[in-house]
Amino acid sequence: MDQPRPAPTPSPLTEPYWAACRRGELALQRCAGCRRFVHFPEPRCPWCGGADLAYEPVSGRGSVHTFTVVHRSFLPGFEPPYTVAWLDLPEGARVFGDVTGCPPEDVRIGMPVRVRFAELPGFGPIPHWSPA
Repeated sequence: MDQPRPAPTPSPLTEPYWAACRRGELALQRCAGCRRFVHFPEPRCPWCGGADLAYEPVSGRGSVHTFTVVHRSFLPGFEPPYTVAWLDLPEGARVFGDVTGCPPEDVRIGMPVRVRFAELPGFGPIPHWSPA
């Protein structure tokens, strides 16, 4: 029996990220002290310890840094096989996400990708990455 995909649970820390997704933008935290992007959201910068981490829009372009193909799902709503990857953005950030829009066997390290947003029923738009 198919089960729905679980929805994220926004918190005060992640709500600006999800608000950007609702606008069709990808936004990441950026430390005001060292100017590095931070992903996943954190209350303090993991590099310099700064606490001023505003969200800034990024291009939504990137390339696959590394990936894995999941053949046995452990979460409802994720139909195997599917691909998850760490993606390098030109802004210097590395983000995590799923790669969709192509068969898992076509995903390669270095492959250019672009973010796209798809509606998660009952939640709203969530980011996915597709070949550019």
